[in-house]
Parts: sequence; C-alpha cells; structure tokens
Amino acid sequence: MDALIEIEAIRQLKARYCRLLDLKDWSAWRELFTEDFISDTSESGGPRLQGADEFVAFVRDTLGAPRRTTVHMVHAPEIELLSETAARGIWMLEDLIRFAPGLGFRGHGHYHETYKKQDGRWMIASSRLTRLREDIVTPFFSLQVSGWLRRQSIKAGQRHSAAWLEKRRRASR
Repeated sequence: MDALIEIEAIRQLKARYCRLLDLKDWSAWRELFTEDFISDTSESGGPRLQGADEFVAFVRDTLGAPRRTTVHMVHAPEIELLSETAARGIWMLEDLIRFAPGLGFRGHGHYHETYKKQDGRWMIASSRLTRLREDIVTPFFSLQVSGWLRRQSIKAGQRHSAAWLEKRRRASR
C-alpha cells in the first residue's frame, strides 16, 4: 500500500507540472524541480540544461509570452520506485503550442524522468524528452514534420538554444 501512495504522489507532481506550466506560474513551477535538475531535449531539437533555475528561465523565455498558449497532457505513467527516496518514470506526452493566430504545433512523445524525495516531497530530478511525431497545424491543414524538416528544425533549435545560453552567460557576467 505504501508504494501506491508514493506512486500517486509522483502522479500528482506531474499533474502540477502540466498545470503550472500551461498557466505560466513560473515561481510555483520552479518548486517542482531539484536544484541540480537536468533537462535534456536534445533528441527533439532543444538544449541540455543543468540546474532548475536555468531550465525554468529557458522555458519562460521560449513559451512564456501570453499569446503563446500551451497545453501539456501526460498519460499512462510507468513509475518505478527505486528506493524510499528515488524513482523513475516514463510518461506519454501530447503537447499543443499556439505560435500565432492560426498556427500551432502538436507533438507526441515521451518524458523519461527521475525523481528524488526531499524533505518529505517528491521532486523532478531529471527529464529527457523524446518525440514520436510532430505536426504543424493551421485551421486548413495539418502537416506532419518529415524527417528532413525535423532535422532542419533540430538544427535551428540548437542554434536558438546556443544563442539563448550565450546571451544568458553574457548577462550573468
């Protein structure tokens, strides 16, 4: 029974992750991550970031504009308790991002995560995002992102991430 209670606490953590991200409640969202949190979105064109503050700042700068509506939905978690204070999980993901009126993105993939229990509460320690499918959506059509277009978007994403990281480094000097 204790294992089910711990697994439910991790499920609630991930539910808060989605809700707070989509509401753009950055300070509350930040509280879900360990200080040494690692985010790896490199397989889907994003950066690999070390530290919760850097990760939250990157997501806020990328998705934080009020007009950039997001909807993150996670399903079918596979959660494994490794010890009393460590766990890992895989979540199916569907996300929607509105870039501009009439232009959006729909993605499908998985979050591969680790969790640590600190001071009696579960926190996200690492997250790796993998994608199965990505679509550009408009009111008139939906276009699946092909292999070639995906490779181009990954290159563009890597350039954007590198520029963002360099800008942050310069600002912190």
